[in-house]
Amino acid sequence: MSDSANTPSKNDFSRRKAIKTAAGASVLSGVAIPHVHAQGNEEIKISLVGAGGRGTGAVKNALSVSGALGPLKLHAMADVFEDKLDRSYQTLSKDKSVGDKIDVPKERQFIGFDGYKNAMDSMKPGDIAILTTPCAFRWPMFQYAVEKGLHVFMEKPVTADGYSSRKILETNQIAKEKNLKVGIGLMCRHCKSRNELKKRIDDGAIGDITFMRSYRMQGPIGSCFTPKNDTDMSELMYQISRFHSFLWLSGGSYSDFFIHGIDEMCMMKNDFPVKAHALGGRHYKQIEIQGEMVDAVDQNFDSYAVEYTFADGAKMLYDGRNMKGCKQEFAAYAHGTKGSAVISSAGHVPARSRIYKDQNIDLNWRGKPENLAWSFPTGPRGSSLEGSPYDHEWEALIEAIRNDTPHNEVERGIAASVTTSMGRMAAHTGQEITFDQMLNSEHVFAPGVENLTMESDSPLMPDENGCYPIPEPGIKKDQEY
Repeated sequence: MSDSANTPSKNDFSRRKAIKTAAGASVLSGVAIPHVHAQGNEEIKISLVGAGGRGTGAVKNALSVSGALGPLKLHAMADVFEDKLDRSYQTLSKDKSVGDKIDVPKERQFIGFDGYKNAMDSMKPGDIAILTTPCAFRWPMFQYAVEKGLHVFMEKPVTADGYSSRKILETNQIAKEKNLKVGIGLMCRHCKSRNELKKRIDDGAIGDITFMRSYRMQGPIGSCFTPKNDTDMSELMYQISRFHSFLWLSGGSYSDFFIHGIDEMCMMKNDFPVKAHALGGRHYKQIEIQGEMVDAVDQNFDSYAVEYTFADGAKMLYDGRNMKGCKQEFAAYAHGTKGSAVISSAGHVPARSRIYKDQNIDLNWRGKPENLAWSFPTGPRGSSLEGSPYDHEWEALIEAIRNDTPHNEVERGIAASVTTSMGRMAAHTGQEITFDQMLNSEHVFAPGVENLTMESDSPLMPDENGCYPIPEPGIKKDQEY
């Protein structure tokens, strides 16, 4: 495995090279070459690396859609927390819809930072590795999966810094040469409603897009607020257990929570922006623990407002907030020269996409005002007919594996991750940041991540007061912390 010190030259990568054809609704990369792939009803085995909630959900999605596409079984699991792996295993085993497809005896349940290697070593070429750890570990795990000849599904964000993005892009060249199929967990790209809207926007239904806007305004979720480590856990394990709080692990709340809204706007635009500038801040960062309010020492801002600019000058606005007691909204919109559109209404699914003849958007999706030009159809009593994009993304991946057709979403996933990180860095530094600056940034968030052990220090250590370095816009201008 490559050493972190051997970072690629910053001149090797550009936005144009990174995104290539990645902006569209789907990406078909790679040239089909003869190799081992699952045919017909041959059983495909899955290994789960990262047994948290999203990992457990990804397994359920994969096994739920596999029936008509041939047999799949969960064969191995890996995590650094034994209790988390145990909970995931019990949840999946007891699930009536997939429990009979769980075949993971104790000898294939691996704990530790090298567990992913053990899990993948138990597979054969043509099987599938699910990578749902915090994204800091994505590049070495992807590299090992590709070395083993495994197809891959990996969660978003794919990366949080430029170094990891460049490593993934390099490894993906080998994945394409091996004709490996790679899915990325930006499931909104597979949403029926959003894709129907995209077709209409591409056909000129709202004219030329002038600007788009997206919001995820909510209270604290996940582990985005974290107190000082007063536990008996090591710094490394404490931070991994609260990975939303640390930029090196996840890109923080901005990258982990907001990437979907950013990416679905890029999907409608058929492009990724060239630059961003932003606002953001920490107001009263506290967390309630057993009824007591204590100071939060995580690296996140609690509010962000980012303006992205595309090459043609069109703007894309993203507002994100994690604060109690404030207005909440979780939606995305597009505005054009002839009308406007709701990309998504209230969360990831159902999107309930629709088009209006002017700029007056009715926030009530049940409404049928005169200016409504189109809406995705619904069933009786307004029931959703969209299905689950979490299932659709797996249908696409498994069909490609079964039929040996091209399916590689890495360039799109990296473009979305870099775009998200670009906005985050703009807020954290107070500078205008370009896509190429983010992609070629020399700040390595997790040096030596591929060599971590259970006894290692964290790549980010607290000061003598138990506090972590935080962004200081205008003071720290070249890197985020």
